[in-house]
Amino acid sequence: MAESYDLIVIGAGPGGYLAALKAAKLGRKTAVIERENVGGTCLNKGCIPTKSLLHACELYREMGAAERIGITCGERILCSADVWNRKDQVVSELRNGIAQSLKKAKVEVIYGQGTVTGEKEVTVRKEGGEQQVLSCDKILIATGSRPSIPPIAGAQTEGVVDSDGILNGDGTIYPRFVIIGGGVIGMEMATIYSDFGSQVTVIEAMDRILPGMDKEISQNLKMIMKKRGVDIHTSAAVKEIQKTDDGLVCRYEEKGREAKVCADRILIATGRKPNTEELFSEVMEQKIEKNRGFLAVDGDFRTSVKGIYAIGDVTGGIQLAHVASAEGYRAVEAMFGLPFSQNLDVVPSCVYTSPEIACVGMTADQAKEKGIEVKTGKYIMSVNGKSVLSMQERGFIKLVAGAESKKLIGAQLMCARATDMIGELELAVSKGMTAGDLAEVMMPHPTFCEGIGEAAMELIEK
Repeated sequence: MAESYDLIVIGAGPGGYLAALKAAKLGRKTAVIERENVGGTCLNKGCIPTKSLLHACELYREMGAAERIGITCGERILCSADVWNRKDQVVSELRNGIAQSLKKAKVEVIYGQGTVTGEKEVTVRKEGGEQQVLSCDKILIATGSRPSIPPIAGAQTEGVVDSDGILNGDGTIYPRFVIIGGGVIGMEMATIYSDFGSQVTVIEAMDRILPGMDKEISQNLKMIMKKRGVDIHTSAAVKEIQKTDDGLVCRYEEKGREAKVCADRILIATGRKPNTEELFSEVMEQKIEKNRGFLAVDGDFRTSVKGIYAIGDVTGGIQLAHVASAEGYRAVEAMFGLPFSQNLDVVPSCVYTSPEIACVGMTADQAKEKGIEVKTGKYIMSVNGKSVLSMQERGFIKLVAGAESKKLIGAQLMCARATDMIGELELAVSKGMTAGDLAEVMMPHPTFCEGIGEAAMELIEK
């Protein structure tokens, strides 16, 4: 007889394992099926390993500038293999923590490929071919996504990797490193490798890097990266990758002009696709509605099959770990008839370049496109005391508010600790606070967050 559960979660990423923990705390018998490692892409192949490397490269860069403040460190010696090993240690430590949390909550973790074989049935194929059939009341799919490789001639050439491949490497710092894609992953990797000494070239098809963010952020980051020696090409379409005696050659067209760049390694960071392979039996595949390959869900994350829910990257929404986590909570609350605990309408976005970038709500341009009249307040961080004494790069804090209501509808930060400060502004946007409400708050001095109060004051004065 098949083992029975109240909830089976397929995928132990930040959406899946947190949803399982929530269900377990509600007293529901819960199992999680994972074919690789708990923690999902974020922990094992994305956020955490990347940020570990970014922390290391920031320290390395700061050591190089230490003489400016009277400290001589001697010769900087980079052991990139140890840096990559440290990354793996961080991942392992956090992975073990998740496993312990699941064990403590009495969530059963089953390793293998989970396939939905019925509306209330999941079959797990384990290593070695053994199969286990499980029955349940509810199913939550949280299988995430993986790198998507565009149809570029030569994309499968040896030496061309995706984000998984570059993170799983041996830590080699390539003399010539080409990145196809100037989005978040591309620019974070450009930061890491340029700080560690690679000659980095970024090729982006859109008219600017970080195309989904505020234009001023894109422009400022491009200038900072160019100052550090990164060669950035926008409105550029890659045509072909070839292997030659001089390594790899990437041919591209930029604003009507044919060009090429040589590389020792090429990273393709142009997007992701859902993990849906072997997720459904043939019968269930016919019942599940999809949208461009992603699982279609309603506002409560129900799929087209009763009792089956889906969250995170596999649904094609905003592909961020904290979004998947919030969706996991919402799905569990919906399936067990509980009030919703989190607001999914206001989503912060973070980029861990140097300086950091963090955004929430609408930009001024986005608001205008929707016919919303706005006013903005901006504070240049080059006059901020904490920024000056810690030798930070150029940056700013920008607030966007309704012209009449004065309510904050967006914020864009490009400065040190931006990713830590965005939570305060997310709260302001979600609660409909005004610039006046922010300006009333006494900020400590000297801090980076003083810039929030200064930007609010400027917005009020306008």
